[in-house]
Amino acid sequence: MHMDGLPENNNVAIAGKIVEECVFSHEVYGEGFYTFKIASERLSDQADILPITVSERLIDKNQLKNGICVDVLGQLRSYNNYNSKKNRLVLTVFAREIRILAEDEKKNENQIFLNGFICKEPIYRKTPFGREISDILVAVNRAYNKSDYIPCIAWGRNARYMVNLKVGANIKVWGRVQSRTYQKKMGDAIEERVAYEVSVSKIEIPHSDEKAEVVENTTEE
Repeated sequence: MHMDGLPENNNVAIAGKIVEECVFSHEVYGEGFYTFKIASERLSDQADILPITVSERLIDKNQLKNGICVDVLGQLRSYNNYNSKKNRLVLTVFAREIRILAEDEKKNENQIFLNGFICKEPIYRKTPFGREISDILVAVNRAYNKSDYIPCIAWGRNARYMVNLKVGANIKVWGRVQSRTYQKKMGDAIEERVAYEVSVSKIEIPHSDEKAEVVENTTEE
């Protein structure tokens, strides 16, 4: 599956091995949706553990077993989780096409393209090792007056470029979907959580001659 040429503002093409079998998620107008998780390998020995949401009309959920490799084409979507005490933004790869890979067919595909608007002032910081990072939140329009809010992280010269962008600016982003574990203090307890974000490899501001693109590998952090 390839997303080249698709006139969409939110495209994800990803492949990986199922590491958490699908469970029922929700139902919309009689159509059931299920979620499962895949491990998408990086070039290093690490892997991103990412959630996938799929309609019962696309594939028989009984085929989605641990150890099966799948190829997914879809969108990175966000929704609000009201089950916890605080409203939390949850991300998932919403499958529009899905294919089970043959045993001898190995793919490490993980790429995303977004065309949206900066909806929060970029945050610039440095790691303890001195690497430059910018965090931005991109709003991507969806049908029926909805929007997906996608956290993105840029490195190096992209980070320096992004920090000068204003809220409301239109931006195009290319990169990969990644997972990141972190710890959050909840009173006296420490809770481990997982964040999902887009690791940016290239950005472009439409209707501008300025572009920024990293030349170093940013996906192995």
